[in-house]
Amino acid sequence: MCGGLESNEFIRRYFSLDIDRNAIFPEQFRRRYPELWMRLQPYMKLRVMRQDPFETMVTFMCAQGIGMALIRRQVSMIAERFGRAVTVETDAGTLRLHAFPAPSALAAADPHELARCTNNNRIRAANIISMARAFESGALAPATLRSADRPLDALRDALCLQAGIGMKIADCIALFGFGRFDAFPIDTHVKQYLLEWFGIDEARKGLTEKNYRYLQDQAKNILGERYAGYAGHILFHCWRKEVRGMTSY
Repeated sequence: MCGGLESNEFIRRYFSLDIDRNAIFPEQFRRRYPELWMRLQPYMKLRVMRQDPFETMVTFMCAQGIGMALIRRQVSMIAERFGRAVTVETDAGTLRLHAFPAPSALAAADPHELARCTNNNRIRAANIISMARAFESGALAPATLRSADRPLDALRDALCLQAGIGMKIADCIALFGFGRFDAFPIDTHVKQYLLEWFGIDEARKGLTEKNYRYLQDQAKNILGERYAGYAGHILFHCWRKEVRGMTSY
C-alpha cells in the first residue's frame, strides 16, 4: 500500500498513467498548428506527476528566482535535516535515504536552523514554517483543496493567502501537487513561447496580475481548458530544449 492505494494504483495515479495522451492537445490545436504538433511528438511521453501537496508546496517555495541545482540542494538539505531516515537494502548494498519531512516536523522547525537549508534565506524559512503550521491546523486541508468541485480560482486564492506564494507558484502547486491539469503556470519561458509560437503580443509585457490572467485565458483558448497545464508543460520542455538549447529538465 502507498498513500492508501494499492501499489499498482498508486504508480498509475502518481505518473498520470490514467491520462490519455491523445486527449491532452485538442484536435483543433493539431489542425491549426500542424508543424508545432509534429515538433512536440518526441515530448508527448512526458508525464505530469501527481505529487504530494505538502512536498510540492515546500519545493516550489524554495524555487523562487533560483536555478535547478540550488533548488535540488535546498530540498535535499530539508529532507536530510528534518525528514525520517530510511534504509533500503539492495543487491548493490545499503541505501540510506530520507523521506520528505511531515508538516509537523517543519511546523516545529527552528527558523534559523531551517534557514541553513534555504540558502540562508530567513524569510523563505519563516514562510515555509507558517505554511506547515497552516497544514497542521487544517487551514490548508489537502482533502478540501483537492476537491474536483473546487473552482481553480478558489484553490489559487486559498494558496495565495500564504506568505511566499504568488499566482505562478500557486498554479504550479495546483498543477503538480493537486493534479489540477487545468492550472497553467506562466514564467519567462512560457511567455516566450506564447509570443513566438502563438503570436500573443501581450506576452511582451510584464507579468502583472491582469496580464497574467489575460495570458492564461489566451492559452486556454488555444489549448482547451481541461488539460491546459498538462499541454503547457509539454510545450515548456519542447521550447527549452528545441529552441533555447537547454539540456536539463
